[in-house]
Amino acid sequence: MKLGVEPGAAARFTKTITERDLLLTAEITGDHDPLHVDAGYAATTAFGQRIAHGALVLGLLSATASEIAHRAIAAGAEGVPVSLGYDRVRFLRPVFIGDTLTAHYRVDTVDATRGRSEAACEVVNQKGETCLAARHILRWTG
Repeated sequence: MKLGVEPGAAARFTKTITERDLLLTAEITGDHDPLHVDAGYAATTAFGQRIAHGALVLGLLSATASEIAHRAIAAGAEGVPVSLGYDRVRFLRPVFIGDTLTAHYRVDTVDATRGRSEAACEVVNQKGETCLAARHILRWTG
């Protein structure tokens, strides 16, 4: 099966996290933990301020995986690339309102026989600190 992607293919996406992002993520996910939405409460924690939801930080990788998928389709991929999921997700640093995050996605392996690719993923802040690390699997469906 032709996947239209090769090892080394990479994509990135950058976004500055806003208060609105935290509030919208709380509404979408139903996660209204005060650590995310209550500045007064969050100020009393070890973080000293509100932190972004892990789902929000992980969600930034969706833009990068989609970019890889769109490139594969443009390169003549057979089938439709869909996410099988993220493995070994680790939240390594908190993300605060005002942090500028860059999601990095790099294809490591391609298995045309199984119709899959696997990628190394990370999200880093404006200081170059890794906030999240994970592995992602794309599968091409017929």
